[in-house]
Amino acid sequence: MTPVRATSPIAPSPHEPSALLGGLSPARFMQRHWQKKPLLIRDALPDFAPLLSRQALFAMTADDAVESRLIEHKDAGWTLRHGPFSPRAFPPLKKKGWTLLVQGVDTHLDAAHALLQRFRFVPDARLDDLMISWASDGGGVGPHFDSYDVFLLQVSGQRRWRIGRQKDLSLEPDVPLKILSHFEAEEEHLLGPGDMLYLPPRWAHDGVAVGGDCMTYSIGFRVPQRGGLAGELLQRMADEFEDTTLYADRNQPATSTPAAMPSALEAFAADALQRLLAQRQTLACALGEVMTEPKPRVWFDQPAGAWSPRALHLDRRTRMMYDDRHVFINGEGFRAGGADARLMRRLADQRQLAASDVRKASTAALALLQEWFEAGWLQLTDPD
Repeated sequence: MTPVRATSPIAPSPHEPSALLGGLSPARFMQRHWQKKPLLIRDALPDFAPLLSRQALFAMTADDAVESRLIEHKDAGWTLRHGPFSPRAFPPLKKKGWTLLVQGVDTHLDAAHALLQRFRFVPDARLDDLMISWASDGGGVGPHFDSYDVFLLQVSGQRRWRIGRQKDLSLEPDVPLKILSHFEAEEEHLLGPGDMLYLPPRWAHDGVAVGGDCMTYSIGFRVPQRGGLAGELLQRMADEFEDTTLYADRNQPATSTPAAMPSALEAFAADALQRLLAQRQTLACALGEVMTEPKPRVWFDQPAGAWSPRALHLDRRTRMMYDDRHVFINGEGFRAGGADARLMRRLADQRQLAASDVRKASTAALALLQEWFEAGWLQLTDPD
């Protein structure tokens, strides 16, 4: 599969009306709809053509690096299989009730990555991936709800969506999918090519392909789970915590209950955690590193040519963010200030730098850019 060169992925203006959002500006959409209520957008992308053919999509799933699932709804119930898939693994195209889901297409295809950038009116820390769903007539994944926001862009064929604010979240037992037992729809919409539906978290939905050859692109968002995020942050922060104070208990009396945990040791542990969390800069750095960590199936290619300080752009797989004192890229954090910090922030926001900007970089910044180039994290932009 030949990658398509991405167009300039500069974030959209927050206050300009956007056809992608039904004429709303990103600012107004975030105020009115984000995590609040659905939005049906007719002709969000009226002339949009599939970024890859059905054949190319199916071929992707033979790769171990591609996350894919094959779902069938038969008389006996639901079945779920995980890729990779050989060409013979797929049911006949005219067989009803089956769906192929391909996750993270933006990390494999430049054009998919470029499409994802159109949703950067939401912070990069929340933007996750682009999933492509292909379905035969009647295909779907059953009524369910997601814990994250999602835009559902219809690309080819038609899909009928039924949605509702579900109160009863009980699931069907002994089913390999999280399917709601008592789904109740409040609205129904038939989407054709170019139409898009936004759903906030926990809005139940059931999408069924109408007529077959139905392709839907799902733009999903990251939702850090509090406990999981805390665990990752504590692990990273602990690696940098240099307090070597040893526990002491000179006033510990003799005990007749030796298995009981000493209260002084519990207090010592609580104090250690409080001191660790008081390191606000360490916490900020750990957060940036966690949020830019590449996904498990992502790896980077070695550069084909030699480094030279000219126009460049971030690789589609690269995650780059910043805060007031740091720049973060692919799980690593760097202190940055002054002109170099402004340069790196521009690279993170625009995902590209002009040759004139690169030439203004300091020796240290150029060395860092070269290091990232050699790691495959950024690429030199062809002069044409």
